[in-house]
Amino acid sequence: MFNQIRPERFFVLYLPCGFSWLFDALPQTSYLIAWLGSFFIFLITISGWVKPIPKDRSLSEQLMRPLFLTQLIFAGYMCCTTLFYYLDALGYENFHQMNRLFKPDPKKLMMIAECQRYYCLGHAAFITGTLLFMNYPVQKKYQLQNISLADFLLYVAIITVPVAILFTAIPGLNQFSAQFSTLSFIAGALALAFAIPIRKTPNIIISGVLFGFNFYKSVLSGYKEPIILSFLVLAIFLFPFYKRIVILVFVPLLFLVFAVLPTYNQVFRQNAWSGNLSAEDASKVALDAALSNSLEAKDSNWSFLVFRLSEIDMFVKYIQSTPKYTGFYGMKMIGQSFQSLIPRAFWPGKPNTEDLVMERAFNAGIAAKGMNVSAKPALIADAYLFEGEFGIFFILLLYGAVNQFIALKAESLFGGYVLGTALIYSGLFQIMWRGLSFEFLFNSVFWSYISMLLIAKLLYGTRILKIAD
Repeated sequence: MFNQIRPERFFVLYLPCGFSWLFDALPQTSYLIAWLGSFFIFLITISGWVKPIPKDRSLSEQLMRPLFLTQLIFAGYMCCTTLFYYLDALGYENFHQMNRLFKPDPKKLMMIAECQRYYCLGHAAFITGTLLFMNYPVQKKYQLQNISLADFLLYVAIITVPVAILFTAIPGLNQFSAQFSTLSFIAGALALAFAIPIRKTPNIIISGVLFGFNFYKSVLSGYKEPIILSFLVLAIFLFPFYKRIVILVFVPLLFLVFAVLPTYNQVFRQNAWSGNLSAEDASKVALDAALSNSLEAKDSNWSFLVFRLSEIDMFVKYIQSTPKYTGFYGMKMIGQSFQSLIPRAFWPGKPNTEDLVMERAFNAGIAAKGMNVSAKPALIADAYLFEGEFGIFFILLLYGAVNQFIALKAESLFGGYVLGTALIYSGLFQIMWRGLSFEFLFNSVFWSYISMLLIAKLLYGTRILKIAD
């Protein structure tokens, strides 16, 4: 795993964070250095300058690996989306300065810059862990036999639907339903992407219906991530076959989704979650509002970009309270994470994990008990609450290493990139694209890993997988 490693190049990953600390007395300069630093990290890692890109596949055929998609989603969401919050603090709205006499709050700018430095540090640590353990090609343990890849992916997409439904009927095992629902979605998108180039009509129809059904569920869920991921995943899977079409069609489509989604989600939730309208009717009303281009829609979009696209607003509040008023949580978080591993089916009286995590929000004054809100800290904020700057470096380094280890293990067990990384890693471990609070992340990754091993055993026992030659 340590072949082709040049330590001095890993050191360069931390230069943006270091320079931003040198300018901590100038918050706007410090913020911009740290914010641009993440783009610098993207550039030198994805180009292969820090460590060479794996040569076992072409670049377009390995985009689902942690170096690419996981880094882009995780670090892009955490580190790059804060720009809108920063502009809002400077008095901008919809990218226009509302009042030229407006004077930003210097204390708030200092806090924003400090958070951005932590994000930059976390990004550097995450990709360090990823690159240290990135060692391709993988020694394959098993490989697929006697079945076409397109057919197998379609079978997985179909079979995992009833499996997901079955787990919803078993008290205390609902998290496995979420695992297999996501696996079915990824398998369906992959099946569609593999069926189109070979023009296998039955597969295209069935996988297309599955993809459409999953997208329809995403639209009626009231959450933005499933809708965005539906287009993003299909685009990535089709890209190796139709590069020009994907760029010309899916890139503008994703921009359109980002433009209308904030207003759509806000109006949908107001009508559907309150019980005023059915999900279908609320969806129609929300879509009309999103496409109206009204002043209300523009305000909703800007509010979404500032306060919901990134989580820096909560991170600022966590830093203000910790460790000044509330000490770092340290081993308490580790203990609660291990406790979360026990399925409720085996421990009916297990404390509610949501309540345990929300205690951190209550202690920071972000939310009050009894409020119907969710203010759980995201991973970098949780790493800070664990043990400050050291916690961010240590936890994110470990997070990157675990991400890469799981992806390598999946490719070894399932015969390579398509079934290993694109299907199993992306299907069972999608939570690692975004990262959550310790307890939820620890629980989900542990049991997803167990599911991965059991699926491999099942496929080997049924001779769908055979020992690699």
